[in-house]
Order: sequence, then C-alpha cells, then structure tokens
Amino acid sequence: MRHNRTMPRTAARALVETLENQGVDRVFCVPGESYLDVLDALRDSSIETVVARQEGAAAMMAEADGKLTGRPGVVFVTRGPGATNASSGVHVAQQDSTPLVLFAGQVARAAKGRDAFQELDFARFFGGMAKLVVEVEDASRMSAEVASAFRVALSGRPGPAVISLPEDMLGDPCPAPAATRVEVAETPPDHATMRAFDARLQAAKRPLVVVGGSLWRAADVAALTVFAETAGVPVACVFRRQQLFDHDHPNYAGDIGIGLNPALRRVVEETDLLVLLGTRFSEIPSQSYALPAPGTPVVHVHPDSRELQRVHPAVLAIQARPGPFLRAARARGKRPAHIGALHAGYLDWSKLPHPSPGKLTMGHVMATLREAGDPDMVVTNGAGNYSGWIHRFHRFRRFGTQVASTSGSMGYGLPAAIAAKLRNPERTVVCFAGDGCFQMTGQELATAAQHDAHVVVLVADNGMYGTIRAHQERAFPGRVHATSLANPDFAALARACGAYGERVENDHDFAAAFGRARKAGAPALLHLVVDPEAITPAATLSSLRDR
Repeated sequence: MRHNRTMPRTAARALVETLENQGVDRVFCVPGESYLDVLDALRDSSIETVVARQEGAAAMMAEADGKLTGRPGVVFVTRGPGATNASSGVHVAQQDSTPLVLFAGQVARAAKGRDAFQELDFARFFGGMAKLVVEVEDASRMSAEVASAFRVALSGRPGPAVISLPEDMLGDPCPAPAATRVEVAETPPDHATMRAFDARLQAAKRPLVVVGGSLWRAADVAALTVFAETAGVPVACVFRRQQLFDHDHPNYAGDIGIGLNPALRRVVEETDLLVLLGTRFSEIPSQSYALPAPGTPVVHVHPDSRELQRVHPAVLAIQARPGPFLRAARARGKRPAHIGALHAGYLDWSKLPHPSPGKLTMGHVMATLREAGDPDMVVTNGAGNYSGWIHRFHRFRRFGTQVASTSGSMGYGLPAAIAAKLRNPERTVVCFAGDGCFQMTGQELATAAQHDAHVVVLVADNGMYGTIRAHQERAFPGRVHATSLANPDFAALARACGAYGERVENDHDFAAAFGRARKAGAPALLHLVVDPEAITPAATLSSLRDR
C-alpha cells in the first residue's frame, strides 16, 4: 500500500530526506520488518536500494562505497541477528578508517529491556568499534541525529557510526526539517610548523615518505606526485593503500605491508627522515612494530590529534589532512641516486614472470592482467595468501583502482567489487578471492546478477585456508588439522547465480578465459585451480615445513 501523502511526515521519511540532503544516492541493505517504514520511504526517494543476501556483505558493500566516494557509505539492517551479522563490515570500517553509517532496526520502545525478540543493546555491542552509537527514541530528533552521525563518521580519523531505530518510533510524526549537507573543514597546518617540516626535509639525505590512510581524493594524489617531484623524495605506500601513487612513476619505492621487499625494509631502517603521511603506520606496515628503527626521526601527519604519536614517537607531529598538508609544503630538493635506487629495487622485486609450481600459476595470472594495460581497472580482494601476488606484482596506476581491507577481513573482495562496479559501471572490476575467502560471501554473486554489477571474480582454489595452513606448517610441521577444504564447483555455482562461470587449469588457457569473462555481459567467475604448494610468491608449503 502506497503512503498517503496527506498523513503527517514521519521519522522514516525525515531520515530518507536527510540522506538525500547528504548526497546519498545508493544504500545497501538486507530487509527486515523492524524498519519497514524506512523501506517504504526509500521506495519514493531518489536513492537506489541494493539488496544483499547477508548483512555482513551489505555492510562491506557500504564500507567499500565509502572508500570510493570519501562520503559515508550507508547500510540498513534489521535488529539482533541482522545487526550482529553486519558487525563484520563495521569492524572493517573501524580498522580501515572508512566513513560508514549503519542504520539498524530495534524493538519497540515499550519492549526494551525485557530481552524482547531479537533485542540488542547496541551501545554495548558496537561501543568498542563505532565512533558513535545512538538510539533515536524521539522522532523529532531524527534528522539531527543522522546529520550528527555523518559528521562524526567524517571527522578526525573517519570511521563507523551506528544508529538504532526503534520500529514504533519510525512512524511517529517528525515536523523538523531535514538537515543540510555535512561538510568537514580542512584546516591547513600553521606556517611555523610547515617551515620546520620543510627545513627538516631539505636537510635529509635519505628521506622516505610513506603514505596511507583514507582521507585522500584524486586531487590530493595529484598533489602528492607534484610534491614528490619538487621535493625530491621517494614515496612508498602502506598495506593495501597502493592506489595512492603511480607504480610506474620513477619516485615510487614500493609497498610496505605483508611480504615486504627486504631491500625496502633496509631503506626504512636506515632513513634519516621518515615522513608518515595520512597513515598510522600500525602493525602490518611496521612489521609488528619493529619499524621504524629506534632513533629514526619521524614526522607524523594525520588529521586526528589522538592518532599523532599514538604508535610511534615523532620529532614533528602535524595535525592535517593530506591535501592541505601537501598544498602547504614548500620543500625543494634533488636526490636522483637515492630515488633511482629505490625505484629500481621495486622494479626488480615486482618483475615477471615469477617461478611457481603448478600448471596454472598466479604469476601468469598477474602477468596477464599487467599485459592488459588497463590503468583504470579496479582490483578488489579479501584476505588470504593469494593477495600477496596482487600486492607484489600488480601495477596500480591511478587513484580509485584499489578496494581492499587493511583489516584483513575474509570475504571482503566480492562485496567490494559489487560496490565498485555500481559506482564505476564503465570500468573493469576484478575481484580476487581464495577458495576459503570466496565462500564467506560468495552468495553475493546473486546480488551482482540482480543489480547488473558485471564484476569478474577470480577464485584461486588450492583446497585449503592457505594463510592458516602456512602458519600451521611453520609452527607444527606436517601436522595438518582443520585447514583443508572440500570445495564446490565454483563455475557451476556462478552459473546457478545467473553469472558466467568457467574453470581454468592451465596458464595457456587463462588469457582467453579472462577475455571471455570481461565480455560476458553478466557477472563472471573464473575458477582457477592452483597448486597447493604455491602458497606465496616467496615460499612453498614444503619450504615452510623445512624451516
């Protein structure tokens, strides 16, 4: 039954109007009876509603959309099981510093505190991972609370906000006008601080700029390139933030993450000025907090004062977003030998072909993608040893071409790919997944088919949870337990979901199969049967056992 527009404007409609004012054009959801009023209001709005199959995947789609747009991704789920399922995506947003707003239905106000059907204490459950958790009990506060959630999600270190919606409140009248668009001011660093930075950088002989974080735009990445050239500095990217610098640029030094190039590690250890720009340089890039070496002068630039020097002491701490900082920098310098050596080291580390056991090798897969010569191709992935091939061998050329979770969440790649394809329908979007990783959210192929998100999914099937098996072989050689997988026919599963599916078992078959997948006119999945021995670019299972 359609809404009677002679009836008073409800809290649900105020919520949707506020989303429209925030520039939201797409939300992700799994429907639930606890927020039917919102679904009805969305039906009459300008906002596209993407219906996922599981709430965790819906939240990951929204988080990926937030990564791509720089504005909060939005997800709606129902109370209890829906909200707890969605927490996996909220955790990604927290770890990855991504703006996200989760709306979750709640039991009626009169039922609260009685352990009612699917009741959840949102503040206790989400309080450790969300920047804000609020329950809207007064309909007149709806628009203000939504605007507040957007402001909190975008401010300082971005992250998730959670709004709980009692189901009976959503139908209450809400006369308050919808809040206007929230923008967060970009305050430039003060002149004295920048003069101190410029002086330190110009005096350094072996500086290294390490970039990461989530508050980047295309203009900021362009400014970073200009800064690297004029200041004469090499640039490295932290774990899964490789899209921030063109890998073919002569100032690119490589990525600092899992499987770090030993030559680049020595550079980090020996640098006389480490500039951390936008990144917290947390456990993965710091190699479990072993880097930087004691006594290394560190300049830390981050928008959140609470993050400055939280992990590493700094000789200079600058509270600023990357864009304003880069526009204020005036340092000039020339260090061709230093920069050239680092880029040469990266090229050597990432050269192909790369030897690997098996008839179908991930090195060949990466070479095929590189030969495709598509700088706008978007690459997504979840967690698993297969991702090491992407980090080391894929040449990211442009901003907006990498969507991956720094939190290491399995199952992230396919939801992220769907969000990326819907946001960039003209681009090729390739999702990498392992067999274990894919089966966390593989049902979302049906979501991709329903919403015409023609992604290409590459499932590397080695019959195991590879990362855990690798750790198991190191710690307990030959004592395999609970890491083997008996897998389905992934190509047949794809076809059952309305996607194109094909099995690939040899290097010489991959390029043609990839071409067919790109042209399928539907979501596509290639089931890549890879050798279990080929665990990482740097090791085989046998070599791990022998250590």
